[in-house]
Amino acid sequence: MTDSTLYIVSTPIGNLGDMSPRAVETLKAVDLIAAEDTRHSSRLMQYFDIKTQMWALHDHNERSQADRILQRLEEGENIALISDAGTPLISDPGYHLVRVVRDAGYTVVPVPGACAFVAALSASGLPTDRFIFEGFLPAKTKARRERLEAVVTEPRTLVYYESPHRLTDTLIDMLEIFGPERYTVMARELTKTFETIHGDRLEALVKWVDGDANQKRGEFVLLVHGAEQEQREDLDSETRHLLSTLLEELSLKQAVSLACKITGLRRKQIYQAALDMKATDS
Repeated sequence: MTDSTLYIVSTPIGNLGDMSPRAVETLKAVDLIAAEDTRHSSRLMQYFDIKTQMWALHDHNERSQADRILQRLEEGENIALISDAGTPLISDPGYHLVRVVRDAGYTVVPVPGACAFVAALSASGLPTDRFIFEGFLPAKTKARRERLEAVVTEPRTLVYYESPHRLTDTLIDMLEIFGPERYTVMARELTKTFETIHGDRLEALVKWVDGDANQKRGEFVLLVHGAEQEQREDLDSETRHLLSTLLEELSLKQAVSLACKITGLRRKQIYQAALDMKATDS
């Protein structure tokens, strides 16, 4: 290493055997490691006998630490950025630091390795030619449902991260919004002892998770098959007026449900029309 460089180093998501020799070599050679949680990463450093100094860089101090790291680069040092697990910046802090370093004219070099959503996608059996990585959904129900409703007709594979204490609520929301037949894969504890990759119709998947407490533990990737592309059928003027009136008084979910009962039309058709109306009004 000659020129000052920021290395973006991937670390294992569970199995330490996934740590690449290049990653170990880089972390030993740099002058400083910026880690999301130094206490968490210290165990990894001990395992690979890496004695490099570490600084904490997380969501709450990234902007202030970026200036300190720039100063170290200006002094001719090399620095590595790691997250708690996997590839840095994927649903983790770091993008501000990388932007600042690049804008200052320093080289940023990725050291590739494990990434939970890529691992899950590769083993899911879902289409991988086109997909959307949505990261973590909002914690609050209303915001979470709005995010899901925004992609209900998206044809690409949908990829989410989720935590154990919100897993059940998220799956129930997905069931109500995407429908019981939408094929979904849950990947849990990837590369770890209790790794589980299970796919089924959403209705069956929710029942399977609800019936086994062990399936609610760990770290999760949820992968949802994209919506089937169908020729859109326009509603007649009477049905559109009914739906518009219901949307003025009820939530989207309630309006769609009631409109389906009154008209006998398919939920998907009514739901899409309701989304179009709300988008036009906003």
